[in-house]
Amino acid sequence: MGAGVLATIGLYTVLYRENKFYRFWEHVFLGLASGWALVILWTESLYSPWWLKMVGTTTEAGQPATMGYWPYVLLLPIGLMGYLVFHPKHNWISRIPIGVILGLYSGQQFSAWQTRYLPQIQNSIKPIVPTGTFLKTAQTAPGTLTWSQALTNLIFVVTVLSVLSYFLFSIDVKNRLLKNSTTLGRWLLMIGFGAIFGSTVMMRFTLLIDRMFFVWIEFVKNGLFGHG
Repeated sequence: MGAGVLATIGLYTVLYRENKFYRFWEHVFLGLASGWALVILWTESLYSPWWLKMVGTTTEAGQPATMGYWPYVLLLPIGLMGYLVFHPKHNWISRIPIGVILGLYSGQQFSAWQTRYLPQIQNSIKPIVPTGTFLKTAQTAPGTLTWSQALTNLIFVVTVLSVLSYFLFSIDVKNRLLKNSTTLGRWLLMIGFGAIFGSTVMMRFTLLIDRMFFVWIEFVKNGLFGHG
């Protein structure tokens, strides 16, 4: 716990200025993160998806549960070729696995785009004509669009069209309606970016509060002076 307190204080000293104490704990953190990344690489990316599929698995009685697929061993030299990027003479060989990965990734993106963005485009088409009362009640029939929901949908549709017009018609336009639409889209984008920035700042404060609770409550109050 003491090392955690020193690391917390050391990392926050950079708020004053760059110093050797901060640099020391920064290097400690990077070293631990590198070691942790190697463990995660083996346990989550290599052991189950590659090693177990290559050698197969057995039951508790020692009987084979799944047969090994030995052609998976060919992936090992292909993966090791990527580390030749650090070799000045043979770094061109690292482009082979990089090209294979980029090719596979590009093919997967066609399916990923369809499953990720087409539903978003479909969900952006919302009805704006109300068919019921102002607010939804227990007696409201399913599928009825209330006035409050219609107003929310209208704001959403106007926002989408304004932001799209800002990106698609970023040239100098003479049409007054289109010019006002792009201006509205720019303002709505600024509001959205401001909300994202505010949530980011609040997340940083959450991390700060958690670290200060660890230092002053868990370590100083409960650790050094006991419970009380």
